[in-house]
Amino acid sequence: MNLRSGRLGKKMSAKTAEFTSSLEFDRYIFQADIECNLAHTTMLSCQKIIDPLIADKIIQSLKKLKNEGIEALNLDHSVEDIHMAVENYVTGEVGEEAGFMHTAKSRNDQVATDLRIVLKEKLGEIQGFILEFIGGILEMADEHQETVMIGYTHLQHAQPTTFAHHLLAYAHSLKRDYERLKDAYKRVDLNPLGSAAMTTTSFPIDRNITTDLLGFSAYMENSMDAVSSRDFIAETIFSLSLLVTTLGKICEEMVLWSTYEFGIIEIADEFSSTSSIMPQKKNPDVAEIARGKSGILYGELVTILTILKALPYTYNRDLQEITPHLWNGVKHSQEILEMVANMLLSVKVNKERCLELAGANFATATDLADIMVREKKMPFRTAHKIVGRMVTEAINQKLKPEEVTGEFLDKISVDITGDKLNLDEDLIKKALDPLENVKMRTVPGGPSPLMVQKSMDNLKEYIKKEKRKNK
Repeated sequence: MNLRSGRLGKKMSAKTAEFTSSLEFDRYIFQADIECNLAHTTMLSCQKIIDPLIADKIIQSLKKLKNEGIEALNLDHSVEDIHMAVENYVTGEVGEEAGFMHTAKSRNDQVATDLRIVLKEKLGEIQGFILEFIGGILEMADEHQETVMIGYTHLQHAQPTTFAHHLLAYAHSLKRDYERLKDAYKRVDLNPLGSAAMTTTSFPIDRNITTDLLGFSAYMENSMDAVSSRDFIAETIFSLSLLVTTLGKICEEMVLWSTYEFGIIEIADEFSSTSSIMPQKKNPDVAEIARGKSGILYGELVTILTILKALPYTYNRDLQEITPHLWNGVKHSQEILEMVANMLLSVKVNKERCLELAGANFATATDLADIMVREKKMPFRTAHKIVGRMVTEAINQKLKPEEVTGEFLDKISVDITGDKLNLDEDLIKKALDPLENVKMRTVPGGPSPLMVQKSMDNLKEYIKKEKRKNK
């Protein structure tokens, strides 16, 4: 079937056909295009817009193509796109009556529908994997509720926490990524079919029928908006960009923590490589590549926004150029998500090294200041000054935190305030002990095993509810 023969007198040159063709990335929407045509033809038959016998021939041909697969199509660039390739196949099967399939339908609303069908499926897959990833993190965290480690600010030793508490930071961040995608899904789950080229049609179509058959929650209520809107693509890629940002942060810490200097974790061999010249090396290649690939999503987002910028209503062929960036972004985000999940959940944690770092460098100093506030009714800033001076003096004298005594603190306090503290030695030791320090933090959201368990229970319940909803 030559779509140009009616209006245009000349064929496109081969180079022009290749330049304007979308067939290379239309493969993503092949199955969706068949479903779209099946739903539309069924609706046309139900509404008696076309002869039910003709509709049945078209439907049987489409079902045959669905079974045969995309290899059954002629995908020469002169065909322009997947929609014409499918129509040509049906024409070859049933003759010119196949043209009834296109009644009250344009490629404009058809491609918009196809994109949404496939994207809904992809978003469902990604959301499901995120929930599984969070579940895996919770299982891992359950083993490390008392694995004390050091937390960092400015990448400097800050305060003790637990490995479980740190893992839950990943889990909650991923939960927000999941919720952003879930929210974006609502905007994807709208049916453009029936909008035709831009102003619907004079045929008495029933958009509720195609909406139900294609599994959309509702149809789009403005036909001009329906054929031209691609904001759902930009929103999806934005949400995926934030997801890979979360994953990139995880990768960054895997790279740092697996170094000899940190020594907190060991990444499994299957996610590592070695050097071509230095045989002792174990390089965190997967973490580095995943961290680097996150930049692809940012590039795709900017490209999509740039193409969308200042386009007039309604359909413009520029929109075709957005599609490959959508599928590339989806593909890479799925790959990064899977790799990072499998890598993180397979790491070995060096508990002894974690505890060693947590007890070093006076990371427990804040609680010593807090004890002065509680026990001596001292302003926090005064306590902060005393403890800051104590850390400086202890470092100068090469004292470890566990070697700090009440007498040592009293000398500093007298120098600063003129009075001794007379703090109980047990209180000092408890404040400076990393594990005890963590256990004292029973504020919701904190690292104490009690609060971590509560957070884990809440996340487990959330996952159960979401999985029930998604069934």
